[in-house]
Amino acid sequence: MKLGREFLSFALVGVVGFAVDLGVLYLFAPVFGWYGARVVSFVAASTATWLLNRRFTFAERSRQGSLLREYLGYVLGMLGGATVNYAVYVLVLHTVDNDSWAPALGVALGSCSGLAVNFLAARYLVFGARKPR
Repeated sequence: MKLGREFLSFALVGVVGFAVDLGVLYLFAPVFGWYGARVVSFVAASTATWLLNRRFTFAERSRQGSLLREYLGYVLGMLGGATVNYAVYVLVLHTVDNDSWAPALGVALGSCSGLAVNFLAARYLVFGARKPR
């Protein structure tokens, strides 16, 4: 049942990441446009979810080594899900004709579509290399 608990925790952390992602997207869109701001929002959301996942979702796994290495590994590990996420986001922007809520819908659908890929990468590649305590 540990896998189920971790997935639920990862998904709940993802909700926080979604809020960060959306907030940063709308904050930076006037400066970088919807596409450039999405890159900035991904970095912000990845940073927030890394901190929360290492504290809550995968807290029982020992922390050894460099935090910077773990953070960079996490961000790199999230690139698979981010690719799926961004593709869905772009697809929504190109198909939905409402400029005010299309970006939010794109972030939401993209986040859901990348969830499984990101969970597997975090569990097995980033945090899975260490043995649980």
